[in-house]
Amino acid sequence: MAEMGSRENLDRPRVALVYDDRMCEHSDPYNPDHPESPLRIKSIWEKLEASEIPQRCVVLNAKEADDKYIQLVHTEKHIKLIRRISSRDFDSKRNKTASKFNSIYFNEGSSKSAYLSAGAVIEVSERVAKGEFSSAVAIVRPPGHHAEPDKAMGFCLFNNVAIAAKFLLNERPELGVSKILIVDWDVHHGNGTQKMFWKDPRVLYFSVHRFDFGTFYPAGDDGSHSMIGEGLGVGYNINVPWEHGQCGDADYIAVWNYILMPVAKAYNPDMILVSGGFDAAIGDPLGGCCVTPYGYSVMMKKLMEFAGGRIVMALEGGYNLNSLANSVLACVEALLEDKPAVGSSDAFPFESTRRVIQAVRQELSPFWPTLADPLPQKLLVSSNQKSPLQPIFIPISDSEPEDHVELYELSESSGSACQGNLVEALDDVILPLSKLKVDEGDFEKESSSNHFLPHEDTPLLSSDQILDGSVPWRSVYSQVYVWYGSYGSNMWKERFLCYIEGGQVMGMQKPCSGSADKSLPKEIMWKKVPHCLFFAQSHTHTWGAGGVAFLHPESQVGDEAYMCMYKITLEQLNDVLLQENCSFHYTESPLFDLSALDFVAKNKSMQLDALKGGWYSNVIYMGTEQDLPILTMTCPLSDIENFKSAKIPMCAPSKDYKNTLVKGLVEGKQLSEVDAADYVDGASAKQL
Repeated sequence: MAEMGSRENLDRPRVALVYDDRMCEHSDPYNPDHPESPLRIKSIWEKLEASEIPQRCVVLNAKEADDKYIQLVHTEKHIKLIRRISSRDFDSKRNKTASKFNSIYFNEGSSKSAYLSAGAVIEVSERVAKGEFSSAVAIVRPPGHHAEPDKAMGFCLFNNVAIAAKFLLNERPELGVSKILIVDWDVHHGNGTQKMFWKDPRVLYFSVHRFDFGTFYPAGDDGSHSMIGEGLGVGYNINVPWEHGQCGDADYIAVWNYILMPVAKAYNPDMILVSGGFDAAIGDPLGGCCVTPYGYSVMMKKLMEFAGGRIVMALEGGYNLNSLANSVLACVEALLEDKPAVGSSDAFPFESTRRVIQAVRQELSPFWPTLADPLPQKLLVSSNQKSPLQPIFIPISDSEPEDHVELYELSESSGSACQGNLVEALDDVILPLSKLKVDEGDFEKESSSNHFLPHEDTPLLSSDQILDGSVPWRSVYSQVYVWYGSYGSNMWKERFLCYIEGGQVMGMQKPCSGSADKSLPKEIMWKKVPHCLFFAQSHTHTWGAGGVAFLHPESQVGDEAYMCMYKITLEQLNDVLLQENCSFHYTESPLFDLSALDFVAKNKSMQLDALKGGWYSNVIYMGTEQDLPILTMTCPLSDIENFKSAKIPMCAPSKDYKNTLVKGLVEGKQLSEVDAADYVDGASAKQL
């Protein structure tokens, strides 16, 4: 990078601003109150003008991007659609076309706005790289970070930042930008940007976002901390996934201090592109977080320590007009090296923030040794501060529904609007360990009568240890054994071990995170159960298109299904339960505890309210083996009626999924390959 672009060679910061009214032509023709409206960029510009910011910057109009540059990250088919969507040819089918995408609208101004938005970010990125400007802010719309190579989604048509990054790397090598740090602080994960640089070490993609255990938009596993890149790009994709809303300045600054800053120092980028979404700002109707303008100014100021301050920020989300405008103003003032916005960093981050930071550092430390150091004690929250909500688990992993909810509906319903009922449900289900009034003798006696057998290799816990809270639930539940019965893909041992050890096997599209306790099952055995096996739903993240196996919750004479049983701990069962129903599974409290074990043994089944909506949220008791309870998980009884009425489709499994079941039956020495295939085909054709 030429020295002329470095901070020390400039008399004062020369910050470029891009704003163009023509990007206001893109609007929802049917919903004037849509959150992604032209008022977003207008409100920002009005705030900057009121603060006399444009007079201190270089103001540029946008130029439309060339197709050849957009094609660096998008398919020709996608580009052709966006180019033609505003033409008269599409007048009669524009709305129908938009409905095929997730959270997208089109109108007569969409094409021009998309091309201007991408072109603006390309131009200022090139001019900052040349040293013409110290930094730049592109006030653009539609946003971009959700747009994938072949589709629009999440209000995004073209991936503006990704296009600009590829442009600098591929089209302007003479500028010396060979390493780019993309910082995405939008409250939603930038799934599109991640996919575009998944295998590319020239781009370090860093995203901090609400994840809510895989339930927050765009939902699924992509935003998990375990998604770290692939091939040459492994270690260059960093996700910091919040477990809940209400994260604020202290949480974000902690992430900067203990993840981003040390990695950025080691990476030493030539340039930084910021996907500047401001929907984590305080008061945003979709984000549910509470970052202040001061928080954003601190984050920006810290980024200016790298790449000679060469930063381009492109607008992504942000839907509270006042918060949006004030936050962008704070970032521009930081780039202008004004005094920081008024604020304070005295607050503690949430306890969950430390947990997330630790998980990310552990995952990435093999690639960034600077993250291997232990976290300092000062990250611990004060004793009177608690996480604002217990973990909320809604199906999204193997159990993701096909129907998509609009972005603004999904985000609101995933946040504070629904936390109350779910927290109450969790409180009803979970028995606090402090109430387990047992000592070594009583624990042993009660275990025998209720099948709660302690781990053979672990000393029994005393009542004092349990009562004073010095031993977390995992230590207690690692001493309790159960049989987990599988009738689906987990019949294949190698597949089931993904839930224990982590990873993936042939046919799986995404890896599992594994259990906190990666000890192998103590024993494996098979049995037949008098329940109907069938296949339903039509798509999963793990296996793609096709149905997955279910067991009818009620037994019936004449039905017969094969079941592979694994002897595992109750701690591991909790982790398996959560991986079957959710994207992320490490929790502060057990989802299925000792009282639940008693309940299901007496009542034969138990619907877990905290997993309500999950495909496998119904735990079934199937008797005992070696005085240990046999448990499996399947759909709620209410879903059976939906399957019968075709409200939820019954669907044959994909080839990969079927092959996995066959492998399990064959390697378990239950059936020949031909008979196993016939068994699966017979269940696939079964009508309820």
